[in-house]
Amino acid sequence: MKERTKLLVLISLFAASYYVPWDSEIIRRSGLEAFMMLREYAREHVLTCLIPAFFIAGAVAVFVSQASVLKYFGPQAKKILSYGVASVSGTILAVCSCTVLPLFAGIYTRGAGIGPATAFLYSGPAINILAITLTARILGWQLGLARAVGAIIFAVATGLLMALIFGGEDSERAAGQIYVPEEDVKERTLTQEGLYMLTMVLILVFAAFAKPAPGSTGLWPAIFAAKWYITIVLLIVLGFMLKAWFTKDECKSWVEATWGFMKQIFPLLGGGVLVAGFMLGRPGHPALIPDQWVQSLFGGNSIWANLIASMAGALMYFATLTEVPILQGLLGAGMGQGPALALLLAGPALSLPNMLVIGSVMGVKKTAVFCGIIVIMSTIAGMLYGALMG
Repeated sequence: MKERTKLLVLISLFAASYYVPWDSEIIRRSGLEAFMMLREYAREHVLTCLIPAFFIAGAVAVFVSQASVLKYFGPQAKKILSYGVASVSGTILAVCSCTVLPLFAGIYTRGAGIGPATAFLYSGPAINILAITLTARILGWQLGLARAVGAIIFAVATGLLMALIFGGEDSERAAGQIYVPEEDVKERTLTQEGLYMLTMVLILVFAAFAKPAPGSTGLWPAIFAAKWYITIVLLIVLGFMLKAWFTKDECKSWVEATWGFMKQIFPLLGGGVLVAGFMLGRPGHPALIPDQWVQSLFGGNSIWANLIASMAGALMYFATLTEVPILQGLLGAGMGQGPALALLLAGPALSLPNMLVIGSVMGVKKTAVFCGIIVIMSTIAGMLYGALMG
């Protein structure tokens, strides 16, 4: 950290301590909500979602060759293949807008094209089978179907637009800005490495498997009841794989790459969660911005209602599946169907913590364009859906 940055941090902390009216009940409640949200995130998402995701990102960085990444996600890859794989990745990884970040950082830093990488970044948290199923069951099949179709279209459209705008930079990266050393000959087969990656993905999927809605029957409750048994078995399988197929130096490199992603992402993520909690609070717990103010802006199907819904969704942090009960309450309070879809399409894929971390990975300019594309498309989709349902 530069000395000037340290000075600015110190000045900001001093100004906050001196000028913020902490004796105000609203400010105290907002401060408490910030740390309550941070605690909730630490308890419910770090161990079961983020840690497995970081290890997957570390494995991608160490064991997946840049040539392989460029083959399927690089700027020269066939668009049908790269965008097809990227746009449906969320059906496999039931992750939130923050858990997908280390995975995105892993493939992007290894040379993935800006288009497929951002398509994956949107798809990861947005196209979640369990969340879409829950949306259809609680909020209606029409909204569930619109969310599923819209999210797939958004993933492809976002990636294509990002590639169109920043494609020149991708060409420079592919042309030689990334140094690729000669790789050591590995004794593992492609099947073995595929099974190793699949096992870690399954650990992430089952460890983060959300609790079904009360009264649910069928496959989801059965999987939830057995999630930890399945996760333990998978961890044991992973241990045998590491022992049999990987050298000690390879395992050390994997851990070092994982730690590198953690150091980069965790501080920004924690700070972003605190800010989001201070401003907006947790679901059902008002903070600095009262809930009734937000709800009063979402009625009807005007362009402003949809735009505000998209922007509010983009700033708020939604853990996986939490957007459904939040929207259930908002719809009950008079929120329009159009703004509801706009929030569903923008909310799970974006958040204030998410934006801060994306900015550190691909720069402020690309991050601003990425977020702007999602907000604008969500607004348009909300207006179309509201008009159709009206």
